Formats: sequence, C-alpha cells, structure tokens
Amino acid sequence: MELLRYIQEHWDDTVRMEREGKDGMIGLPYEYYVPCMEGMFQELYYWDSFFTAKGLLLCGREKLVKSTVDNMLWLVEQFGYMPNGSHRGLLGRSQPPLLSEMVKDVYAIEQDKDWLENAYAVLCKEYCFWQERRSTDCRLSRYGYNMENGRIERYAQMIRNRLSGKDLSDRTDEDLVENYMSDAESGWDFNPRCDGQQTSFAYVDLNSILYAMENNMAYFASELNNGEEALWQKRAQVRLQGIRTLLYDGTVFLDYNCKTKKHSNIFSCASFYPLWAKAATKEQAESLRKNLHRIEEAFGLAVCEKGERDAVYQWDYPNGWAPLHYLVVHGLDHYGYVEDAQRIAKKYVATMERIFEATGTLWEKYNVTDGSIQVNDEYEMPPMLGWTAGVYLDLKRYLGEW
Repeated sequence: MELLRYIQEHWDDTVRMEREGKDGMIGLPYEYYVPCMEGMFQELYYWDSFFTAKGLLLCGREKLVKSTVDNMLWLVEQFGYMPNGSHRGLLGRSQPPLLSEMVKDVYAIEQDKDWLENAYAVLCKEYCFWQERRSTDCRLSRYGYNMENGRIERYAQMIRNRLSGKDLSDRTDEDLVENYMSDAESGWDFNPRCDGQQTSFAYVDLNSILYAMENNMAYFASELNNGEEALWQKRAQVRLQGIRTLLYDGTVFLDYNCKTKKHSNIFSCASFYPLWAKAATKEQAESLRKNLHRIEEAFGLAVCEKGERDAVYQWDYPNGWAPLHYLVVHGLDHYGYVEDAQRIAKKYVATMERIFEATGTLWEKYNVTDGSIQVNDEYEMPPMLGWTAGVYLDLKRYLGEW
C-alpha cells in the first residue's frame, strides 16, 4: 500500500493556479492539476486530465476536478476548441475530445442543471470544431493541425529530429506539419498507424470518442429537456454505422484512408476503443478479443503490434501507456470479457508497483515486454503522477484491491 499512500500524499504537488499567464502560459480562472509534479508538462493538458481525474475522484478530490473542468470549458469558450494544453505554443491542436466524459462525471456528483446547461452550450462549440475543422470525405472525423497558428518551420524540424530514422526528404515543411502534428492532436505523438498520411485517415479512436460524446450530449439534452435529444441520437447512429462498416475490416477495427479506400496495416490498442464506447456489435467484439494476443505481453499491453518500422516511435511496441490500459480494460469489461480485462489490469498494476519499489516514483510509460522502464523515447521520459496514478487507482478499484 506504499504506492497508494505516495499518490494520495502527492496530489497537491500537481495543483497549480496561474491567472496572469506568464511566459506563454494561458491565464486560467480556477485551480487545476498538471501531469508532472515538477519539470516538464506544467500546463493543464487535455486528455491527460480525463485519466488523472479518475484517480482524483476516487481520492475525494471532486472540487479540484470540477475547477479543472471549468477551466477547460472556459478555454473552449475562448478558442472554440479545447487546446492541447494551456500554453500558447499548444494552440495549433486539440487532443482526444474527452471533455464531455468529464462533464458527465462532474454532473453525476453535483447534479447542478444550471451548470450542466452552460457546459452543454460550450460542448456544442467543441463538437462543431470536430465536425467542421476535422471532417473527412467519408463523413467520419480525423485529427489535424490548425495551420494558421504557424510554428511550421519549428515543428517541421522537431518532427525530423524525433523521427530521425525516417526518410522525410521529399516532404515540405507544411505537408510534414499538417500530417505529423495530427499525431500530436491524437495524443499519440508519434506513432506508425497512418505512415505520414494522417490527414487522409478516419481514426478508430477519435470516432469512438465522438460517438461517446454524441451519446453523452443526448443524455445531457434529456436532463435539460431542451428538445435536442433526438438530434444527438441521430448523429450517434450515423457515426455508429460508419464505425461498424468503414472502420471494420472484417476482423478488427482499423483506421481507414478515405482517399485510397484502404485500412491501416497497424493493429493497436486504438482498435479496442469501439468496445470502450460500446460501438461494436457482439460479433465484432468477439473477433477483436480473439486478436488481443497480438498486443498483449507479459507485463501489459503494447501500444501497437510488433512489426518492422522505418523509425522509432514512442507510441509503439514495446511501450505500454496507462490511458490505453484504462480504455482496453473497460472496453473488454463492457462486453463481458471480465477474465481478459482483469488479467490485463493485474499485469499493469503489478508492473507499476514493482517499478515503484525500485525507483520510488511512477513513470509516463513502461516496457511491457520485460517489465522495465527501458522504453522507446522521443524525449527524456519524465517521472509522472498524472494519468499513471489515475489509471493505477482506477484499476486497483476495478480489481477490488482498494
């Protein structure tokens, strides 16, 4: 239980208050939490906050989660989307749109319909961003980059540095940034799934999250009795059809290139997002479960199935990341695959506990093939509380061990 005590005693070390907006930071009206206690990642980050909140809520920190959500809603009002993080250098992109999930969690506690009404209006703005700025030719959604935010030359050089083994000599800076910074918006920066053609792909993970958002919005509309429940239900059904047809190759869910009409050849944890969002049929879920062995390793789930690569990616084999374990475990559980879900949860929990005993801290990611922190890095891996702690606590609760 030493790790549990460590997390509970150190939550306050991740709490920040920045109203003035110094050194590029965006001033925020309320208190919030950040991924790391010190060093890098000292801004409010988007999808990190969702997974961290799972642990904070289990520790009775509802007030801090709500104030963070209020900051995120404020940012959407300011920019029309939730930025990657609360720094002006991160305005060129968003991240996986999990804000409606956080609103749902807060509303379940607060039951404040006036607050929900305001949140609903803000979430409608965020939804428009994904529908209008991140559309594809096949009516599903993609990740992208807001090119008007500039920083093209700087990001192009960063991409070339981080993917130094990949031949990018024939790519212009603009083409490089528009595509590879889509990986940054996906949260998986960088990964091999779309092989440099990111803006042509409808993503399994994103469309699953947006399907969940549409269902959340239908629920919110019902709670507010505003007459828009059927509208959101229709939107959800349209996306559900696309997920079950275009994103399913007959065996598993995969990202789909809307221009070439072909699926990605990279099987990954993203393929399980439709289970988390309850978007798969029973037959599709069973077929996916039969392919779980392709990413399951001795100490958890690898981001992607092992295979030949032309560059080193940190969102790839043999790395295992906390948020992906959360989504896959709960996805499997939703379809009744409890034995598989618990087996995976136990592997990752045990890995975190053993490495904590050896290093005295939690880490951003782990090597799931040998149970170490010898991982593929694109930058020096930081010690982290954030989503690692949040997912650890969530999985401990799921296993009935806390």
